[in-house]
Amino acid sequence: MAVAVSDFCRRAKSPAPAPEVREALALLAEDEDFRVRALTDGEPETSPLGPFAVVDILRGTAPSVAAQRQSCGYYDVARELAYVREEKTPPRAPAADASIPSFASPSAAKAADKAAKKGAKAEEASVMERIAPKKRAASVDEETTSAPPEFDDAHSFLRRDLPRPRGRFTRVEAPRTPFVELTRATGKEILEATLEGSEHRFALLRNLSHRFNGSRGDLSLVDLETVLRDHGLLDALQEKERLQLLDAYTSQRGATGRVGWALGVSPPELQRLVSAAGLTEEVEALRERFRREALATSHLTHRLDLLGREKYLADLGIQRKFNDSLRKELERLLRDDLPGATDLHGLCEAVGRKYGSPSELIFRAIERLGLAEGLRKQIHSGVPPTNP
Repeated sequence: MAVAVSDFCRRAKSPAPAPEVREALALLAEDEDFRVRALTDGEPETSPLGPFAVVDILRGTAPSVAAQRQSCGYYDVARELAYVREEKTPPRAPAADASIPSFASPSAAKAADKAAKKGAKAEEASVMERIAPKKRAASVDEETTSAPPEFDDAHSFLRRDLPRPRGRFTRVEAPRTPFVELTRATGKEILEATLEGSEHRFALLRNLSHRFNGSRGDLSLVDLETVLRDHGLLDALQEKERLQLLDAYTSQRGATGRVGWALGVSPPELQRLVSAAGLTEEVEALRERFRREALATSHLTHRLDLLGREKYLADLGIQRKFNDSLRKELERLLRDDLPGATDLHGLCEAVGRKYGSPSELIFRAIERLGLAEGLRKQIHSGVPPTNP
């Protein structure tokens, strides 16, 4: 549940740490988990929304009001006030021990005992009054009131064990509409309205699966594509997906993993989107272009920075080739300044000043590429390296 709320807050542009998410979920009961799932499985209606804003929405607050409270820091102030109140609350005094002798007079002790007993009885009576069933006033005479029909125990129906609602603004998940409603003329208007807030077909499927059933059980992607094709909306959706994919691959410089994260889809779903949009060749051409740029760049600082982005290089499939190329270049650059170096850090500083690169990046690259041990031996022995 905490993972679902954290992902929902990330999509609502208000990511929160795990302790804050757990602190917010502690305000809810276990029987409210289905309401949390119903909210977090859908797309956020507005932003930003943090964990306490999610709890506020479940309590009945409008999403727009919760977003306004999140943006102005209302929930942070409320948390700070709660912490201050807990710190200022004095601890409860321990109960008096009967074994400890008291120096009070007997009359005062008896009076105190009587007052304590009266207070306990009054408190007990008030508790009993609170939990006792309320007596209703008879609005109709008993003579005119007909007796309810008596049913046999064998034919009586048992009441289902339903979750108890909480508060005046209790929200329960609405029943799903049959799939046939999407195939009608009114279904086209629903699809067009939902398409405006959905980036691709998988987001559209997530938004509609909470409201509509499929032809056979849950709403599937095949059912959704069939309905979109019948209403003439599939071509517009494909063009929208095509532009989204090209922009994402360009902005993420060909990294498939980051494109999937930006669009909120898994790798199989991203592959299906690319195939459905007919962009397989164009996407591969974009990735090949960024591969060539990464391997052909001549700026040393840029290459040292790329060395630290291992996931990006592995995504493009050029990590080993890039490391071998950079290793050879570093060996060539270090060879000229190696005879006069006294230690490895001094060698990195000399090369950094010569080529305009930070010495920390050069030292880190030497360690990562496995050149540090050999260079230390050559510096201590004073033997120049052999030409490759």
